[in-house]
Amino acid sequence: MHCDTCLVNLCKACVGEHISTNESKDHKVVKYQVKKSTPLYPGCKTHIKERSEMYCKQCDIPVCNTCIASDQHLGHKFITILQILDEQKNKISNENTKLKETIYPIFQEIASDEQNRMSQLEKEYGDLSTAITKHGEDWHREIDKLVQKLKAEVDEMKITQLQTLQKHLDEINKTMSDIKDEIDAVNSTINSNDLSKLFGVKFNVDRYKKLPQKIVSSIPKFMPGKIQEKEFHDMFGDLTLSSLTSDEHYYSMKFSPPEPETVTTIDTGYEDLYNVACLSDEEIWTSGGDSTMKLYSINQGSLLKSIRTKSREWPTDITVTKSGDLVYTDSNDGTVNIVKNKKIKEVIRLQNWRPKGVCSTSSGDLLVIMDSYDDEQTKVVRYSGFTEKQTIQFDDQGNPLYSFGFYDRYITENRNLDICKSDEGARAVVVVNQAGKLRFRYTGHTPAPKNKLFYPRGITTDSQSHILTADDYNECVHIIDQDGQFLRYIDCGLSEPWGLCTDTNDNLLVAQVEIKQVKKVKYLH
Repeated sequence: MHCDTCLVNLCKACVGEHISTNESKDHKVVKYQVKKSTPLYPGCKTHIKERSEMYCKQCDIPVCNTCIASDQHLGHKFITILQILDEQKNKISNENTKLKETIYPIFQEIASDEQNRMSQLEKEYGDLSTAITKHGEDWHREIDKLVQKLKAEVDEMKITQLQTLQKHLDEINKTMSDIKDEIDAVNSTINSNDLSKLFGVKFNVDRYKKLPQKIVSSIPKFMPGKIQEKEFHDMFGDLTLSSLTSDEHYYSMKFSPPEPETVTTIDTGYEDLYNVACLSDEEIWTSGGDSTMKLYSINQGSLLKSIRTKSREWPTDITVTKSGDLVYTDSNDGTVNIVKNKKIKEVIRLQNWRPKGVCSTSSGDLLVIMDSYDDEQTKVVRYSGFTEKQTIQFDDQGNPLYSFGFYDRYITENRNLDICKSDEGARAVVVVNQAGKLRFRYTGHTPAPKNKLFYPRGITTDSQSHILTADDYNECVHIIDQDGQFLRYIDCGLSEPWGLCTDTNDNLLVAQVEIKQVKKVKYLH
């Protein structure tokens, strides 16, 4: 047997004694096979001796019968606590599953990663010490070479000087020998009393009066260079400072993303709806197959403002600047225009080129896609203050980065400052860095929702540097990461999606061509 109240195991003979030992408890004795089947009601926090068998939905707390009868919960709705038992168990089970299957394995990976990085750190510091030792050995070898060279020079100078002095000494000794011979000869003549010899003596004293030169030797001096510690360190090499920094965004929890959810739809009344641009989280600009650009309230779905293009032709693309001004391109007259206080000002007029997609960057620049009139070239031009600043057209090998021809083209800037362009002609999203160097091309992912070819239309990015592009043939939106890896599709009943933009809360606004609606979609946590 088992007492579910006291959580102890019993034999049948002990049951009576167990119950009688503590009669104040409501013992629930069951068969051992069904132990823990009796719910243990929580005690009431207000009435200590009562147990909470009911649950107040308004206060979101367990309550006892005395609580229910009190004025504190007057008019509230109650359910039995057993009714929410399974729901609570499911919540706890789900959280426990997250802990067990997602969070704990991530911490295991992080711990393993930290251990590997510590091992790598040990190796790298060992390599650093070895490099310093080797450099010291190289210096020792060079110093030994220098010492041997200087000593050899000393020996050479010593030999040269000694040889010179020895030659000089030999000449002096020769002269001394000659003088001694003269002295001996004179002494012999004097001692002989031979008058003929005496009168035949020739004196050579004057010959020896000129004394030999004195050769002064100059000993070289060794002038050791002063070892200045700083200069010595600079010559030998120095260490950069080590550092330990923390990056709170390095690791992330990868939960399954929620299913995309339609928040609201806005009817626009266009014949065909192509473009959408966020003015704020509450307002959007739209444009379509006529000359009117319309500002709508997202929450109310109401039209707030309308502006017609100067050419009375439909705008090719629209964007909103950091200061909140509407900018549109007009392929018909080759202009880029800005709308301020309902007044349109032409800011760029192209010669032999027609503007297509446009976007406003984080720095306030404009990126404009343009095609040549003969449809043989396509390029992206950056304008700063409406002055041409950069042209992006070819890769490092001189090949065109973008396809050319009469295609739709849209552009956006990512949070990492990459320039992302949808290229319908190449059936690709082409991404270059801020300097215009090709990073990658994304050519779609299979299986697509409708298994049709990938023709990207509108393009936008979000706060996580995801790149989103509309695929009207497959009636979905592709999400890829900042390195071009496919993440998922947004496929929530979209109908011919075209223009895209995201608000500050990472909600996606999708312009749907034929049904003339902008759909607001929540796709992130």
